[in-house]
Amino acid sequence: MSQPRYPVIQPFLDHLRFEKRYSQHTLISYQTDLEQFFAYLESQFDAPGIPAITAMFIRSWLAEMKEDGMESRSLNRKISALKSFFKFQLKNGVIQQSPMTTIVSPKLNKRLPAFVEEKDMKTLFDYVEFSDDWKGRTEKLVLQLFYSTGMRLSELIGLKETQVDDSLKQVKVLGKGNKERIIPVSGELIQSLRSYIKEKPVQQEGRDPRLFLTEKGKPLQPRQVYSFVKHHLATVTTIQKKSPHILRHSFATHLMNNGADLNAVKELLGHSSLAATQVYTHNTIEKLKEVFKKAHPKA
Repeated sequence: MSQPRYPVIQPFLDHLRFEKRYSQHTLISYQTDLEQFFAYLESQFDAPGIPAITAMFIRSWLAEMKEDGMESRSLNRKISALKSFFKFQLKNGVIQQSPMTTIVSPKLNKRLPAFVEEKDMKTLFDYVEFSDDWKGRTEKLVLQLFYSTGMRLSELIGLKETQVDDSLKQVKVLGKGNKERIIPVSGELIQSLRSYIKEKPVQQEGRDPRLFLTEKGKPLQPRQVYSFVKHHLATVTTIQKKSPHILRHSFATHLMNNGADLNAVKELLGHSSLAATQVYTHNTIEKLKEVFKKAHPKA
């Protein structure tokens, strides 16, 4: 990660990195949002020091972005970054009061998560042909693990061999904020993972502990995973967005549609609050309506 353009941001980023243990992706998001904010202050308000930043400056920045067509979800992310930043400044005695106390986040239009139908996931794994080489094996196994565990892209890429437990048939996942959770997997998937690990290519520098590697023995990169996930999902579904996160949505939706407990799904996904998981209950209600329509004589 590059050095921030504005040095006042660095202590906060160090706090997120070393104390909060945030992922590289999250750190880059925070840095980007804060640099945009300070660039705006520099251009519009002659670069005030942190204690001189007021709610008016922040509202002005948010209003400009809203006028430029930024969606509420993106605005909320930037507000969240500023809230964390000023909370850190307050804790360290840089300011006496946070200018964020009167800033209200815009309401979101609740968007239901897109997902791949169960029958389409079955088609993907039962009928779609993957190449017999290392690349094909890796891609199929990555897709299976995404769908079987609901893990995030960053969690899967960072997965190490030691996090796969053969005897207990489970995978230990290191999630946001370095929180560990355990996800059970099928015996069949465990066997596939164990076979894959035994045949992994070894570089001259030695064996890489990360679970998934390319045919050259290099760790998978996010753009590679995005690319092949999109390619393979396009063979079975016409939904607009085809990404690793869609497989996470599919995992959760299919669990709920088949009667899984909401709290259990929350734990499997690594959500910190139940509110984030409740969005999947809508699809369950739609499923119940469908069953009612087909089965009830008065429907």
